[in-house]
Amino acid sequence: MSRRTTGPFGVWAEMQRQRQRQLEAEARQRRQEAQEARAYERRAAQSYRGHKQAEAIRRTEELDARVAALQGLLASGCRASVFRPGALLHSDELAPLAAVIDGVGRREPDAVTEYFSAALYTSTAWPEGFPRRVAMAYDPAARQLVLDWELPPADVVPQSKYVRYMYAADQYKETPRPVGQRRALYKEVVAQCMLLVLHELFAADEPGALESVALNGFVDGHDPTTGRPDRIFLATVMAERSAFRELHLAQVDAESCLADALRGQLSARPDQLVAIRPGRRPEEAGHRVATHGDDEEPDLYEMDPIAFEGLVAELFEAMGMRAVTTQRSNDGGVDVHALDPTPIRGGQIVVQVKRYRNTVPPTAVRDLYGTVQDAGANKGVLVTTSGFGPGSHTFANGKPLELISGTELVDLLRRHGLRGRLGERGRPGSAPPLAPAPEPSLPDEYNILGMSWTGSVALDVCALVCRGNRILTDDHFVFYNNPRTPDGSVRTLSATAPDKAALCASFDTLPEDADRLVLAAAVDPEANPDADLSGFTDACIRLLDPSLTELGRLQVSDGRPHETALVLGSFRRRANGDWDFVVGGRGYSGGLEELLRDYGVEVD
Repeated sequence: MSRRTTGPFGVWAEMQRQRQRQLEAEARQRRQEAQEARAYERRAAQSYRGHKQAEAIRRTEELDARVAALQGLLASGCRASVFRPGALLHSDELAPLAAVIDGVGRREPDAVTEYFSAALYTSTAWPEGFPRRVAMAYDPAARQLVLDWELPPADVVPQSKYVRYMYAADQYKETPRPVGQRRALYKEVVAQCMLLVLHELFAADEPGALESVALNGFVDGHDPTTGRPDRIFLATVMAERSAFRELHLAQVDAESCLADALRGQLSARPDQLVAIRPGRRPEEAGHRVATHGDDEEPDLYEMDPIAFEGLVAELFEAMGMRAVTTQRSNDGGVDVHALDPTPIRGGQIVVQVKRYRNTVPPTAVRDLYGTVQDAGANKGVLVTTSGFGPGSHTFANGKPLELISGTELVDLLRRHGLRGRLGERGRPGSAPPLAPAPEPSLPDEYNILGMSWTGSVALDVCALVCRGNRILTDDHFVFYNNPRTPDGSVRTLSATAPDKAALCASFDTLPEDADRLVLAAAVDPEANPDADLSGFTDACIRLLDPSLTELGRLQVSDGRPHETALVLGSFRRRANGDWDFVVGGRGYSGGLEELLRDYGVEVD
């Protein structure tokens, strides 16, 4: 038989035990609360992670939908409503247009171009955001409509293939769409656009005005020989009405249909703006050219220099003066001669035009004053797209000189019925962004690596920032689809003759753990599917400073048959921090993918 002790130690032991039980209970409660907190955190993390993953899936599905829409552009466009004025307009709206429709039946050039340009401009077949700029003319003798149609730019194809959520870094990672896929899809889009334009025109031709259509597809770009803004033609075709009606557009392969069935021409690399020679142009049809969708004010920064001088001369004429532009040679520093007929304050005016982005230096103002004195003119005017500093205004003060800045020029143009803007932020009705993001600027110290070679093979030139023979990260592979490293120390540039490709490299700002900059070239399988590097000869790398002064030439190995990728060479960091160039020469028969795997790049 047992009993609980009632002595002092027994009482004390019971109190201690009760205290222990209390502490144990509190400890259990804390453990339970901690477990519940961890469970809540896990559920919250899982919920957060699930939300992020769902968002990544949604963005990927959105990319897939955009690609599917581009792939089905022609099929969906053919299902859109056909242009029929009687069906689209109310009776009271249609009556004033009856004369135009009658003129189409009589094959009057102005009526035909007005009718068909409206058919294209108001079409519902084109996705939102696609351009609708058209210039056309009509040849009534041949019953041929001749037109230039603006194509969507290459960036209409999504650059990313899919989006993943990286849980460890808590960020999204966009996986680039392979260059070959982007090029192939854009080429397909161009071909579909050409066929869709033809379909829209022939379908709208109820009056029977068209026997054939001569169509040229273009995008805005820059002439590679002059660097000036120009139209780059990527496709052309002349389609007979009878031949086009035999096509079943819903089942055709757009590229084969355009090139083979219709005997048109399509650029081999439209994404690289490789131009083709256009067919018959609207201005060659012998009648007035009608345009639609070209109402945007011209960007004064991008205008052709001669056109800009002509615009300034128009401004002086609109202000009541007589003005003529000078010849390009022996102009004595004068771009426009103007005569102000106003008594007393009028007289001869010499005008200099400076299409600058940076502030005009005072030397230009002093030169203008010298020209005014030499020409015996009453006044000199300096017109620029930029502005003037205090030194220029101080020098001009008290002299027969007038300085017109870019903003003043735009104001004068608009007040006198002319058009012009200064860059994107000068568009009418557009407000400047609250915090404009500056464009990535070039490093303070850098070199340009210009690459040239003989032969007509189309090549992609790329760079890899490595430690030894392993790339630092996939983002340190610089090529068409990734034009710069994260820190901007290496980036692609537009090449200037005689170079065919160019890179910018700031050796001083390359990552500290990088000791090699590898340069490589590979055949473009889309443009030259059967080519190899046997035609890659007389290659060299020109080392240039920022002013394009040549500092030296680095010879590289010639290509060899059956190889489609080649390591041109590598710049290697020495112990003292200098960089030496080591000629490469290793070739790969498996193309750029095999080369990249050799350097540890993940290739989809």
